[in-house]
Parts: sequence; structure tokens; C-alpha cells
Amino acid sequence: MSATVLSASEKLHARSKLWYVTHDDKPRGFIRSHALEELWFHTGTACNLACPFCLEGSKPGDDRLQLMRFDDVKPFIDEAIALGVKQFSFTGGEPFINKDIVRILDYALQYRPCMVLTNATEPLIKRLPQLESLREHSHTVHFRVSLDHFLAHQHDKGRGEGMFSMALDGLCALSDMGFSVSVANQKIAGLPASKVNKCFAEVFRGAGLPEDLPRIEFPEFYPPNTTITAPQITQSCMVDYQTESTRRKFMCAFSRMVVKNADECKVYACTLVDDDADYALGKTLIESLQEPISMKHHRCYSCFRFGASCSEMK
Repeated sequence: MSATVLSASEKLHARSKLWYVTHDDKPRGFIRSHALEELWFHTGTACNLACPFCLEGSKPGDDRLQLMRFDDVKPFIDEAIALGVKQFSFTGGEPFINKDIVRILDYALQYRPCMVLTNATEPLIKRLPQLESLREHSHTVHFRVSLDHFLAHQHDKGRGEGMFSMALDGLCALSDMGFSVSVANQKIAGLPASKVNKCFAEVFRGAGLPEDLPRIEFPEFYPPNTTITAPQITQSCMVDYQTESTRRKFMCAFSRMVVKNADECKVYACTLVDDDADYALGKTLIESLQEPISMKHHRCYSCFRFGASCSEMK
């Protein structure tokens, strides 16, 4: 009998059977990574808001994922540079809750462009003066602001009274400082895309922003650890309905995300699967890139069906 040799990442976590097969025992679809073009850092699930729909389950004081400190981030930035990464991106929680975020950005911007996802409310607004120095780098930082709806009361329904106005203030302040900005929202049900585009354009124009400000629209991803019945993605699905070209556009084909929990940093497949330990691929980036990625998470179906992606890389 021959011994089974486990890779380092397999030793890190013995994966469930469903990593490999669907519920009816069909071979699971997988994605193979072709490069590390974008590296994400989860700055921690702590947030100043407690939105019930948050796909990270973030709220004040939350520590499902711990705050990422400068000393946690630096080795991964250095490793990513050696691997030819093109961009660093940061998500939360709210990244500006993290006391080290400006120092982290200052270091990362020495090497590559950055993107930060933010709700653009009080934590960011209080630290706007600290962001001035980031404009001195040759590489730029882009900010994506969450604006759930073009109507203030609809946005505030989930985020709290006055949050629409404050987010718009933060967005405008970033734009006035010369940073590039964009907006993200979940797809608004029951309205044609043309109507949504027109209404957001009116909001932007009224705030003194370009009408055609870039806007990223996402399907419903659901909060972490939610049990969702989604179609199973088999090996044949990835061949019959995807091509080599389209498979390369899945985030897990070109990106990774570093998270911290239990005082340990781990590399996950992408920004959407950190609630499933099966997707912890290793403790280094190079190790993580050797692992084919299972399409078993319910959010994988959103990528498969809608081409959903958190990336804004050009």
C-alpha cells in the first residue's frame, strides 16, 4: 500500500469531501490559477456600521477576521512583488477602522497601485488629512465607495440615518483631493438597468461628480455562513459553458486574499470565500497558487453565472 502525500496546504486544512465532488458525487468544477495579478488584504471585519446584508457580517468590534497590522501585511507585499503582482486591494469591515491602514498603503504604494473599499463615512472622513501624503507616490490609490441605492432613505434603511449623505460627502472629498473613485452597489431588483443608471447619474451630477462615475453592480452574495441552495458546478459545467479565456477571468484564477484569524495569517482563494476554511490555501502566496480552486461555495455560482468580480483592475 502506498502512502498518501499531502501538500503543505492540505496539511493546513483537511478539506471536506464536497471540495472534490458535488452533493450527487459528480466531479466538482475547478479553476487553476495562471498568475498573481491582484493581492487582496482583508483588514478585519470590524466596522463602524452593522448592515444586516453585509457579505462579511461586519459590525462594530467584530473579530471574526482580526485587524491586519503592518507587520502582518509587509511580508505578503514583498512576496507578491517578487511574483509580479500588478495591484494591491484592501477590503473589510471598514479599512479605516484599522489604525495601520495609512501606513500599509504608504508602503504598498511604493511598489504598485492600490484600491481600497470603504463606506466613506466617519472613519474615513476623520482621516482625510492623513491621505494627503499618499498622493506623493508615483503609484495611485483608488477608492471604491459603497452606495447601496440612489435614494437616500433606501441606503439609510440598512446603514443608518444620515449615512447616505455622509457617504456622498466622503466620496466627494476623495474626488476633490484628486483620488480616482468609483461606487459599488448590489443589483436593485425590479428596475431596468437604464433607470438605475439614470438615477445614479442624477445623484452624481447633483453632488458635483461626473455623471459617468464608474459603478460596479453585484448580485446577491448573502451574509457569511448562510446556507444557500445554489446549482452545483461540475467539471463538465466548466468545459461546456466556459472556455479557457473565460475561466481565466474568474478572480481565483489571478488573485488571492490574505486574512488574519486566531493570530495567524492565511491565504484564501478570493474575497468571497473567507467563511469556508476549505478555501484556506496556505500560509504563503506561492503555496496558494499551486492549488486548484473548487467551485463549491455558493458565491462561486454568482461568478459562474454572472461573471461577478470584486476586481477593478484595468
